[in-house]
Amino acid sequence: MFSLSSSNSYLLYIQPCDMRKSFDALSGLVRNELQRDPASGEVYIFVNRSRNCIKLLHWESGGFVLYYKRLEKGTFAAPSMQAGSGVLKWPELVLMIEGIQVKSSTQKVRYQL
Repeated sequence: MFSLSSSNSYLLYIQPCDMRKSFDALSGLVRNELQRDPASGEVYIFVNRSRNCIKLLHWESGGFVLYYKRLEKGTFAAPSMQAGSGVLKWPELVLMIEGIQVKSSTQKVRYQL
């Protein structure tokens, strides 16, 4: 069951990734390259060099889940990020996966606790 939502944290692995990698190799990239715990509950996003494949690695209770999408036509456009942080918000991920590019936008200030 697809269980990702706005309550998750999303991190994009900036470098192109070999899409032959699976659970163990991708969690190794998270641990060694990103210096994070792959079982933390965060969602890690990997895109290949030609940007037509994307994988999302996520830990759920009991084990890893790997989501994979390959485009038959077109590419995934990386959203603009601040200083190469790799942190994405849920709406940015959805737009990226759906192939929607926003040329310019402003986000209204919302009340936060």
